[in-house]
Amino acid sequence: MESNLKVAFHTLGCKLNQAESEWLARQFAEAGYRVISGEEADIYVLNTCTITHIADRKSRHLLKLWRARNPGALIIATGCYAERAPQELAQVGVDLVVGNQQKIHLLDVLKAEHAPVAHCSTEQPVADGVNRVRSFIKIQDGCSDFCAYCIVPQVRGRERCLPMADVVKEVKARVVAGYKEVVLTGTKIGDYKHKGMNLKQLVEQVLAVAGVERLRLSSLQPQDVSTELLSLWQDPRLCRHFHLALQSGSNSVLRRMRRRYSVADYRQAVSLIRKTVPDVAITTDIMVGFPGESVEEFEESYRFCEEIDFVNIHVLVTLPDRARWRLRCQDRWMID
Repeated sequence: MESNLKVAFHTLGCKLNQAESEWLARQFAEAGYRVISGEEADIYVLNTCTITHIADRKSRHLLKLWRARNPGALIIATGCYAERAPQELAQVGVDLVVGNQQKIHLLDVLKAEHAPVAHCSTEQPVADGVNRVRSFIKIQDGCSDFCAYCIVPQVRGRERCLPMADVVKEVKARVVAGYKEVVLTGTKIGDYKHKGMNLKQLVEQVLAVAGVERLRLSSLQPQDVSTELLSLWQDPRLCRHFHLALQSGSNSVLRRMRRRYSVADYRQAVSLIRKTVPDVAITTDIMVGFPGESVEEFEESYRFCEEIDFVNIHVLVTLPDRARWRLRCQDRWMID
């Protein structure tokens, strides 16, 4: 049997990117490629992020590193950075740049531009490649909120949701493949709606799939939390973890960010979660140094985080002159 070309996937950024990388890995495996990890590959695929300049820099560094280590490899960049600035990635030795709009067709694009590229295998394709315990499943994409700091609507477009039947089918396939935990992910999963069905109804359908051992929701916003949704956590298979986006604990900063909730709204959502779901873990994201943020506004945000008592916070420090704030937070929370 002829050996198949080896392809390696690497993902930067959000859980939605991870879900899409998993899906691509399965597509490549079914087409006869050997999906590998930690080896020298014939083809490298980087699913990029562009949420910050640091994410951009990580992408360029990885792509240059792959080119230096394996000059003969085919290097592909896809994802949000590829959507936003394809010309920048073309300058660092990338052979093929495919934005988010064409990501789903990556295999076809590769075959069209670099055929022939692989021989189909008669063996059962295995793309567990990326993960055998936890599988990320995309249920929604895009955002229509246009928060002041966020580029997501530009690189992923407006909100759109996958049909419930497609999501359930994907969950069944992941269960058959042996995954123990399913994570439903997207840009704003709380806004899931398809043909009159909402997120609560989707979760109910997923929990009805035989063999689902654990189910997790990737991230919610305060306005997504309701008594009806939380009632589902009576099922012990739903993970007692909520990642509830905050960004700032100061109302004035939240208004400048164009977020759709207040500190009081957030506090109420957390109170409802803790009342309904015993022993819950709540994590969040915070931005430090948002343009115009004063020391007083930072202190408001810091005190609010202490009040909520998060299990963990992903802190994004946006300005270099906020180094003292970085030092204030780093002993307690994850810092970028």
